[in-house]
Amino acid sequence: MTHLRSFTRAAAVMLLITALAGCAGAESPGGSPSIVGPEEPPTAIPADGEVLGIGTVLQKDGDDPQLCLGAVAESYPPPCGGPPISGWDWATVDGEESASGVTWGTYAVQGTWDGARFTVTQPPIMLALYDAMANPDPRDDPANAGATDEGELLEIQEELQGDAAVLGSYPSNGYLFVDVIYDDGQIQRYMDEIYGENVVAVRSALRDLG
Repeated sequence: MTHLRSFTRAAAVMLLITALAGCAGAESPGGSPSIVGPEEPPTAIPADGEVLGIGTVLQKDGDDPQLCLGAVAESYPPPCGGPPISGWDWATVDGEESASGVTWGTYAVQGTWDGARFTVTQPPIMLALYDAMANPDPRDDPANAGATDEGELLEIQEELQGDAAVLGSYPSNGYLFVDVIYDDGQIQRYMDEIYGENVVAVRSALRDLG
């Protein structure tokens, strides 16, 4: 895998070309050749049920509130971005701050996710008062360390920069941990197909409930 970065995207494209060539004589019911697999990770994945998100809710004057699920810079007010959040009412929550036309606070929020917008269904809880249940990832355990060296993980990290599905990433314990807004398994399967299993570890910021 020493030349992984040079060949991963090229290999995906060649796989697509080979698939098209192999099925040139076998058309789909609509008459067009079948196309196998996306070239980029899927981004707009809706959740079937309610989900829980923990992050910063931020609203600039005149704009819709946003649910920031990625990294938030340490400034005042904090700059961050995320999907729009419906059903949010600052009058019903505590712990918010306002400065320079921006209002924000950190909360645990429960709601629905349609792939583009989060809709609140339960009263938000200030993060300072929220007792999060432990949800350990077995890939953090040294006993389950991945086998990919850090140099190759850093190459993959650089390659994934700019992908719309990725909130952030970091190498640890032999894996490249990749944070996304929501994954029902599709993004993990995509990463496994492109980079091999047990290389990229996808983590969903929105967690399924129930």
